[in-house]
Amino acid sequence: MNLSTSRPGGPPAPPAPARRAGVVAKILGVLVAALVTVLSLLVAPRASAATLTEVTGFGTNPTNLRMHLYVPDRLAAKPGVLLAVHYCTGTGPAFYSGSEFARLADQYGFIVIYPSATRSGQCFDVSSPQALKRDGGSDPVGLMSMVRYTLQRYNGDTGKVFVTGVSSGAMTTNVMLANYPDVFQAGAAFAGVPDGCFATTDGSGWNSACANGTVLKTPQQWGDIARSAYPGYTGARPRMQLWHGTADDTLRYPNFGEEIDQWTNVHGLSTTPTSTDSPQSGWTRTRYGTGVEAISLQGVGHNLLASGMALRAIQFFGLDQSGPTTTTTTTTTTTTTTTPPPGGGSCRIGYSTNAWNTGLTATITITNTGTAPVTGWTLAFTLPSGQVITSGWSATYSPTSGAVTAKNVSYNGTIAAGASTGIGFQANHGGDTAAPTAFTLNGAACAIA
Repeated sequence: MNLSTSRPGGPPAPPAPARRAGVVAKILGVLVAALVTVLSLLVAPRASAATLTEVTGFGTNPTNLRMHLYVPDRLAAKPGVLLAVHYCTGTGPAFYSGSEFARLADQYGFIVIYPSATRSGQCFDVSSPQALKRDGGSDPVGLMSMVRYTLQRYNGDTGKVFVTGVSSGAMTTNVMLANYPDVFQAGAAFAGVPDGCFATTDGSGWNSACANGTVLKTPQQWGDIARSAYPGYTGARPRMQLWHGTADDTLRYPNFGEEIDQWTNVHGLSTTPTSTDSPQSGWTRTRYGTGVEAISLQGVGHNLLASGMALRAIQFFGLDQSGPTTTTTTTTTTTTTTTPPPGGGSCRIGYSTNAWNTGLTATITITNTGTAPVTGWTLAFTLPSGQVITSGWSATYSPTSGAVTAKNVSYNGTIAAGASTGIGFQANHGGDTAAPTAFTLNGAACAIA
């Protein structure tokens, strides 16, 4: 018997040279496949690991809201948190894919919460007595559970918590700022109504009178409604950015003015704008101190969230100032050119405080009294002993106590001749709530109003 050509219980074995050739071919095949895999990994772009993920068991949730979370690949060391609330008939995932907030989170390193309503029509509750009171129940309680879960799970910055939304989400933004003024630093409402405007007592979720813009109140009345959501609260109030189209036929345009009335009153501000401009064609932006900013969109209907608007909300929040951390260390030399106040000392500072127990908010108005614009500015002042800044807006502050410098942010770096810009901060104090006694703008002493 030729042992090279037959095997018990099987087909004849191939000759030895053929077997060796087959083994070599298999080895070469494996090597080629491995090489192709390696090359494909080297050539193919690396996909982002960040995805929209549903979270369950996030805390008290009386209306069984659903929660989706977007955490970018690169987070700021203590990331900000944005609650992004959808429109009626929408969902959190739909708002995620239909808006720019997640892309901006990738760029700036903050986290976005996308809740989903579960009621018929998929609108959020902004009308029941429970929803219009802090911790009263309904949707706002579940939304707050999402915020608290995210802050704790991802070591979030409690000084950088914000809310935004469109339509039903815009109405919810108004409600959340009234219910939880100690949690949110600011909100941006795209086509909404004032807090409490949609209130009903018959169990209905829709208020036609409010939607049609016929619920009209004084600023004081609107302010009282917002304050009644958290009776006894005397702390700082969140800033508000409002957007509305003049051709809105769902939540009609008069609601825009009523929102302005409400939030200026909440901040103790006049309804007369401190500045008016047109960021782009068809837009009229009015500002009321540093607390309220309102953008009216000529001829625009209810579905107004267009490309670029989300970025303006992020800039209003200040979330564009804290970029994500990276694993790459780069040394960069930056040269900054500033234009000092012309004539030396051609500036005036207005400074006011709202203090309580151990905290205060400071509102600062910088006026260029010269004849040429100031481009790129640094305001320097010394805080009284015991005052420590915990959060700020419309400027970057460093350090947080003692001799402080406030530097402009991207959207307010130029102060035209005769124009003003507003900034502010929140601080703790040890009993001394006095204002700084002197200010310099780009090294030149300023008059104090």
